[in-house]
Amino acid sequence: MKAQTKSTTSILPFNISTTTLVLVLSFLHGIALADDHVHHDTNQKFLQCLSLHSENTFISKVIFTQSNSSYISILNNLKQNLLYASPEYRRPQVIVTPFHVSQIQWVLKCARKRGLRIIVRSGGHDHEGLSYVSEVPFVMIDLINFNQIDVDAEEKTAWVGAGATLGELYYKVSEESNNLLAFPAGVCPTVGVGGHLSGGGFGYLMRKYGLAADQVIDAHLMDVNGRILDRKSMGEDLFWAIRGGGVASFRILVAWKVNLVDVPSTVTVFTVVRTLEQNATQIHHKWQQIAYKLPEELVISAGLKSVEGKRTMVAIFSAEYLGGVDRLLPLMQERFPELGVRKEDCQEMSWVESTVYHRAFNAKENLNLELLLDRLSYAKYYMKAKSDYVREPIPVEALEGMYEVLYEEGGHNIYVISFPYGGRFNEISETATAFPHRSNKFHLMYYAEWYDDEESQRVIELDRKLYDYMAPYVTKNPRATYFNCKDLEIGRNNFGDNYTSVEEASVWGNKYFKNNFKRLVDVKTKVDPDNFFRNEQSIPSRVRHGIRKRNH
Repeated sequence: MKAQTKSTTSILPFNISTTTLVLVLSFLHGIALADDHVHHDTNQKFLQCLSLHSENTFISKVIFTQSNSSYISILNNLKQNLLYASPEYRRPQVIVTPFHVSQIQWVLKCARKRGLRIIVRSGGHDHEGLSYVSEVPFVMIDLINFNQIDVDAEEKTAWVGAGATLGELYYKVSEESNNLLAFPAGVCPTVGVGGHLSGGGFGYLMRKYGLAADQVIDAHLMDVNGRILDRKSMGEDLFWAIRGGGVASFRILVAWKVNLVDVPSTVTVFTVVRTLEQNATQIHHKWQQIAYKLPEELVISAGLKSVEGKRTMVAIFSAEYLGGVDRLLPLMQERFPELGVRKEDCQEMSWVESTVYHRAFNAKENLNLELLLDRLSYAKYYMKAKSDYVREPIPVEALEGMYEVLYEEGGHNIYVISFPYGGRFNEISETATAFPHRSNKFHLMYYAEWYDDEESQRVIELDRKLYDYMAPYVTKNPRATYFNCKDLEIGRNNFGDNYTSVEEASVWGNKYFKNNFKRLVDVKTKVDPDNFFRNEQSIPSRVRHGIRKRNH
């Protein structure tokens, strides 16, 4: 017995007998079983609540419990980041795939009654998986069926369901306008419009027209009581907050109404790659100095990537110009001759074809528009992203120091991509919407992508190392970052359902929203004081246990 006791206590930071240890472990096991029983009981009561207020067709068609044969496929269909596919992450107690707002209303009512958190998934592209994982028991509302798009080409507007993808929107707008209208948003067509627009949303049209959020002119939201609100009934404060501040903190989004923008019948795209031997570093440095000052019809993104197995880098420049190649080439020769763009590098096409071109990694053939409608067939992978904003050009020496990090094992999995600001984007006030990052020259993202889980720790640590290295060359006080490039490592709310004060949340909130964070807190406290709509990085309420916190 003594030997057994010694063996047991040798791995513990305090002295404990074998008998006591057994009792403690038994007690903890009992708590775990009791906790599982509570969750199961809550589950059953939630489903019973729904059955009391719904017809059987509702239950059979849109409710999926963990025992349902379709549960896993529905969960994983739009789970875009394999990093959060592991069983260690809590899965939804129930998945709901509604077809009508009345179904969402009953789910909301029963979830509130049974103390279950609600998480809404639009496209599943949240970088930290916050649209399909949580630390506490939750119900996931998957809006995949809310993808209706109604385009009014004459009025140049569209109503877009929260579950529609950018690709579906691009396709429909182009189809209804004979390729003469567009919508300025992101590059990836499988991203859902619900989260994308509410966090900002930028791509190759932003210097001409601004953010996707800048085009929002109305919205339909569901409040905690199940009421449907439009812009007039929600009020201008909430309408301000959901354009750049993330809608998940405030309401359930049902649909956006957006302005559409004019595009010429022909746009020109190009992608050129430069090696270090071709002066890639010096060309990138020049890009930093001029990209944000080019005519607003031209956007050139700049990427940096190491070559696997070699100590070398390539710089990748991808562009879109609203016009023909005959106008683009003289402009490039005048403003950016160092890049050496030739006519054979360029391709003319319609704007909607350019959205396929950029997503298909700059393919010059097979620009099949049907790809924009395919939200399930794309390869999935592990990913992690961190981002920065830059106001002054990063010195050549600093770029070369960045290369040393990317030369390390696993560095080829990280793509450093920059998008220039300027043009209409910078003309809009930083307080016009909740998105505040208007005065920067470009956005910088350290995007890591890999396919083997065994590489996860190495790649993530290297991405952090790169982020730390770049600190002297990016914005400060705060070190700003983009809300749609979600990163829990910059700060997060307290675990589970523990209250997070405004002061605690400001650690990450100021980085995403700068001075707009305080106004977002004011809106949250007004429209959702009890913090029903919450996640690991949701805007906090000043109310705790019914008492307004006036000193934060």
